[in-house]
Amino acid sequence: MTTLPDRPNTALLVIDVQKGVVAGVPRRDEVIANIDTLLGAARAQDVPVIWVQHSDEDLEQGSADWEYVEELVRLDAEPLVHKNYQDSFEGTELESVLAEHGVGRVVVTGAQTDACIRSTLHGAFVRGYDVTLVGDAHVTEDLSRYGAPAPEQVIAHTNLYWSGQRAPGRRAGTVDTAKVTFEAADAG
Repeated sequence: MTTLPDRPNTALLVIDVQKGVVAGVPRRDEVIANIDTLLGAARAQDVPVIWVQHSDEDLEQGSADWEYVEELVRLDAEPLVHKNYQDSFEGTELESVLAEHGVGRVVVTGAQTDACIRSTLHGAFVRGYDVTLVGDAHVTEDLSRYGAPAPEQVIAHTNLYWSGQRAPGRRAGTVDTAKVTFEAADAG
């Protein structure tokens, strides 16, 4: 269904599951376990796995906090995209990596729900991709002291509004880990 011609494949995006990003977030271990399950399924089906790693003035490249969590292991053949903006497409080679793999649909996991996950969802969708958010495989920190809703509310709201996302020639949806398929025609 994607509006990107000749891109029948799906890729799994693992966004910013870095030590400093997920330290102390609610449901950390559950979310990481779900992402690990998705990694196993994607690899078993020869689905491209694309890793995205953020750095900025608060998350210095090469620091311990910048490293991916130990529970998730990237294989050498799996592309690693470095980014400095919330949208994983901005100022990165993500688009060319996806094009190289013939990807027209992305399955999105990782952190932070209200920043890099949401920005990447919209970034992919407006670029013509079908986009599936894995509802139990993304997480965010507690920013309620700044007036934001509690993390569980942010996650639930993001899952809700993404499940209703629509646009001509593209599909979007939210599904839990147990219901993820990697068929390009299935955005849910």
